[in-house]
Amino acid sequence: MTYETVSIETDDRGVATLWLDRSDKHNALNARMIGEIHAAAEALGSDPAVRVVILAAKGRSFCAGGDLGWMRDQFDATPAARMEQAGALAYMLQALNLMPKPLIGRVQGNAFGGGVGMAAVCDSAIGTTAVTMALTETRLGLIPATIGPYVAARMGEANARRVFMSGRPFKGPEAVELGLLSRAVDPDDLDAAVEAEVAPYLQTAPAAVARAKALLRHLGPPITEEIIRHSIGELAACWEGTEAPEGIAAFFDKAKPSWQS
Repeated sequence: MTYETVSIETDDRGVATLWLDRSDKHNALNARMIGEIHAAAEALGSDPAVRVVILAAKGRSFCAGGDLGWMRDQFDATPAARMEQAGALAYMLQALNLMPKPLIGRVQGNAFGGGVGMAAVCDSAIGTTAVTMALTETRLGLIPATIGPYVAARMGEANARRVFMSGRPFKGPEAVELGLLSRAVDPDDLDAAVEAEVAPYLQTAPAAVARAKALLRHLGPPITEEIIRHSIGELAACWEGTEAPEGIAAFFDKAKPSWQS
């Protein structure tokens, strides 16, 4: 497959880096990027030459969340088309979450919305002390719906409640406290910290690692098809309300929606 919004580099150890490669848009997610991440996750997961996958991003930001131009297009879409787009994001995250290879996140700059979701599905996510993360959806009249199952599984409900609804930003050290990041290091130390996370896996049996990861996913909080479909429906319901159109329109108009003073 030819990719336009992501790229893959694999070294001679079998360590593959899946780069989010839309840096001019701060790696914001649109339909094409979501589809390409999904396809790349499946390709890397099935490649016997790949031992470990690093999820990283080109440019200043890890992922700014959903591309707002793409989100604004949802206004003109049919309810069925909105459900399809919401489902694409949900199943992309599922593909990353179930990848039968260790998935290590390398998080820098900003990680908002879907960027937080991608950090949450990593087996270990290493960020910087300077990173800014936030679940900003409620500021736009939306909710972090399709990423919600993965965020809740990573943080636990109690920690997720601290940031899931408020939209407030938090830095790398708090992300560690919340359980979203494994470590927060100085930006100059990020690559070395990621390498330290990767190295032990190169001493392990690949099939055993895959089986252990699948077992842990079975033992952890269930993310069933019913839960995924419910999250898709919750996001679609927001689009049918009045707040999301107002919130996104206000963003583009550089105005405040009615709920902000």
